Amino acid sequence: ERAERVSNSPEHQALALEAARRTIALVKNEGGVLPLDRGKLRKLAVIGPNAADVHLGGYSSKPGRGVSLLDGIKAAAGPGVEVLYAEGTRITEHPANWYLDDVVLADPEKNKARIQEAAALAKQADAVVLAIGTNESTSREAWADNHKGDVASLELMGQQNELVEAVAAAGKPTVAVFIGGRPQALGRVAAAVPAILVGWYLGQEGGTAAAEALFGDVNPGGKLPISFPRSTGQVPVYYGRKPTSFRPYLDSERGPLFAFGHGLSYTSFKLDDVKVVPASIPPSGRAVASVRVTNTGSRAGDEVVQLYVRDRVSSVTRPVLELRGFKRVSLKPGESASVELELGPEALAVTNTSMKRVVEPGAFDVMLGTSSEQLKTVTLEVTK
Repeated sequence: ERAERVSNSPEHQALALEAARRTIALVKNEGGVLPLDRGKLRKLAVIGPNAADVHLGGYSSKPGRGVSLLDGIKAAAGPGVEVLYAEGTRITEHPANWYLDDVVLADPEKNKARIQEAAALAKQADAVVLAIGTNESTSREAWADNHKGDVASLELMGQQNELVEAVAAAGKPTVAVFIGGRPQALGRVAAAVPAILVGWYLGQEGGTAAAEALFGDVNPGGKLPISFPRSTGQVPVYYGRKPTSFRPYLDSERGPLFAFGHGLSYTSFKLDDVKVVPASIPPSGRAVASVRVTNTGSRAGDEVVQLYVRDRVSSVTRPVLELRGFKRVSLKPGESASVELELGPEALAVTNTSMKRVVEPGAFDVMLGTSSEQLKTVTLEVTK
């Protein structure tokens, strides 16, 4: 009786909604497509295989409640906006099911017809939201020979790239919302649409949170916990690589499509006054790295300050970057805050050739910034 009373209580629903709001990452927003302006929209098309269903991942079971992206947008759009819907394409012919052994991928010919229908619908709308990604049938464990789970490619399944390109050809402001449980190669999506939100599995209140982000009722502040590759062939791609881990490709850029720690906002932030105090410590010592963050935009927002280190010279090879801390701050327009993150032996130590954790004397690059590619560097000296 207590479990029935407590599960999915209003307090827990509110917590699930707040978690979803804080998770969403805005990774691309060219031309100010987002947030969507209700006052300028008469018709909004919501298209894609992940629009009408709630996707929670294989281990989440059924919470008894769930808000799809389509339902969230309908509730948030307001009476002046007509919401149109088309499936666009289908990933699997059956409803997503993590436990189902036999996965039947969608029929390509039927998908072609769905894509044509979606492209025609996009032409009727003032803007388009594309719900793309994976589902529980295509993002899961391969725990037996008769329960396949791995995939050979990181490209979107179910002709979703073709859907994105066909819809984008309609020439309407288009936003892609990625919902799924694993990394994807979104190079073709990023080339076709001006705005992308990454939500992963946003939970039972995810549709509400995503709609709030789309219309600007919530300012996205999430950051990516992985690097997004440009294509399957670019793998492995990760921020903590060794200095000589890979060379440039002939047909692709070297860096990721979206870097580890990346995430944009509807406001802007400035970082300055980066320092580490004290600038010199013994191997057992501690220092504090700090930076001043200022909201230089016109609305409140969150920024996640990230702390990375690199040992310039070491007895064993080290990654070019290692995340050693982060802190999320909420700032009003024009407001500043000093963010401090502590460094000690646990952040500077290396496992040496004797398999012992030691802090080796020398210079360390201490880097503070808003992603693994947007950093300001100061030096910390570790004395003998």
